Amino acid sequence: MRLGAADRENAFVGFGLPGTPGTDEFWAAARTPASVPADGGGWVTLFLWRGSPARIGFESWSEPVPLRRWGDTDCWYAEVRMPERLRVTYQFLVGDAAHADPFNPVGAGGDRSIAATPDAPAQPHWPVIGAGTDAVLPLPRTRIRWSSERLGGRRTVRVHPAGGGGPVVLLLDGDDWLYLHPAMTAFDSAVAGGEMPAVTLVFLPSGDRETEFGCGPALWEAIRDELLPLVAESGVPADADRLVVAGQSMGGLSAMYAALEFPDLVSRVACQSGSFWWTPDAMDLPDPMGGPVGGTVATWLRERADLSGLRVAFDVGEHETRMLPHCELVETLAERTGATVRVSRSASGHDRAGWRHALLRDVAWALG
Repeated sequence: MRLGAADRENAFVGFGLPGTPGTDEFWAAARTPASVPADGGGWVTLFLWRGSPARIGFESWSEPVPLRRWGDTDCWYAEVRMPERLRVTYQFLVGDAAHADPFNPVGAGGDRSIAATPDAPAQPHWPVIGAGTDAVLPLPRTRIRWSSERLGGRRTVRVHPAGGGGPVVLLLDGDDWLYLHPAMTAFDSAVAGGEMPAVTLVFLPSGDRETEFGCGPALWEAIRDELLPLVAESGVPADADRLVVAGQSMGGLSAMYAALEFPDLVSRVACQSGSFWWTPDAMDLPDPMGGPVGGTVATWLRERADLSGLRVAFDVGEHETRMLPHCELVETLAERTGATVRVSRSASGHDRAGWRHALLRDVAWALG
């Protein structure tokens, strides 16, 4: 199709981007993603990339979306249909490399960005971290070198006393909350704002997630017998008697397993998108999510007579279509056993960009 002069000059004016695509003036003003209402509901969101052919890789929500070139310019773009209420992590995929969006000021680590539709709820306390390799997040000063006899290997566990320290909040997949999303800063802000008591954050890096988080005792025996004593000896104020475990995906599964099998250790849980499809043989199936609804955790919950000592907050992304039945059954069964349960839905898919608001809110709730 041959473009008229007006089309060439006003290609993206509907997204608030006047000017001729590909000109220096256009690129100087370019800021995306930009969303406009779509016919029939939801949003159409514009993404821009300058230079070479690329695709947009979304975190769990969509298959990669190829970009189209605007005429013979260096402007590549995609107009992506998005549902209402969506916050999603994405990257530009160029060959074998992945890049953050240079036109989006909201980053997640050095090679990821975050897009949010205009109706996605705000996420107070989470600062805007610039995209790209210059984005460096603050790290806790206290480091524990953990050489685990039970698990094998060595790990660096960082510890941060938000507001001076208090109940221990064990963050599973802790490296993601250190290097992709600034949990230390967010918790400091929430404590300073009076939205939760002072806490001591323990960032636990994950090893072999499938092995350690797959409903086995080794990880939790090691946490109980090895890691928590090291935290107590670190010099940071830390009340392990009011431990909160926060986990997402396989980490959420592991947190719930610990509450069932180690109740003297874990009685407060913040669980986002727990992998409750899990059974011992699920990963060997062509479709791991296609097994019994609620998986092994649902089976165990049906056998429990009284979980009145458990306080657990469940959250799952409202766009996680296949996860929802598994999570909904576990939520229902946990409440039937007498646990104190909170249920919510995030404006996201299977994505930390959506879970991070629930993380703060649900840890505060778990502490009562």
